[in-house]
Amino acid sequence: MYLIVGLGNPGRQYENTKHNVGFDTVDYLIEEYHIPQAGVKHKAMYGKGVIAGQKVLAAKPLTYMNLSGEAVRELVDYYKIDPETELIVLYDDISLEPGQIRIRKKGSAGGHNGIKNIIAQIGTDVFPRVKIGVGEKPKNWDLADYVLSPFGKEERAAVDEAIVKAAKAVEMIVQEEIDSAMNMFNRKQNAVKE
Repeated sequence: MYLIVGLGNPGRQYENTKHNVGFDTVDYLIEEYHIPQAGVKHKAMYGKGVIAGQKVLAAKPLTYMNLSGEAVRELVDYYKIDPETELIVLYDDISLEPGQIRIRKKGSAGGHNGIKNIIAQIGTDVFPRVKIGVGEKPKNWDLADYVLSPFGKEERAAVDEAIVKAAKAVEMIVQEEIDSAMNMFNRKQNAVKE
């Protein structure tokens, strides 16, 4: 069984913010693959279903971003998930332009507090992740203010496209095609000229 975790912050005030694209991607997966809600347990809201013939749990931690690892650890322990092969984490990345995604098999937190907490809680940085670009913070902006700010209209359209790509990447990863997904999605896409 795969555990797909989208990172974000619970609460209406955080909807449509850059830090919540992980939540947005899980919402898209739940809708696209008709994953039924399984309830709120293990410090997360989650559903159980099937993607590409594989059983999955799709979860949104309710701990707030900086403590995401608490929910991940509880789900990993309870469902006996092997984090190195069966955990997929979806989250925002300021080093990627809106519309871009990047897939990694492992790596450091890169300054992302949600990932930092997951690594600390599960004791490994080896787990597949899909980073969704939200764009670099403007000069003189505080990072927290930036990631908690909403998207502009054009950015939102690009990010919605990236969410669809991220869902396709998840589908490939659960079919053990992570290398193909990396080849397909990790190259820089050229901006579309009008």
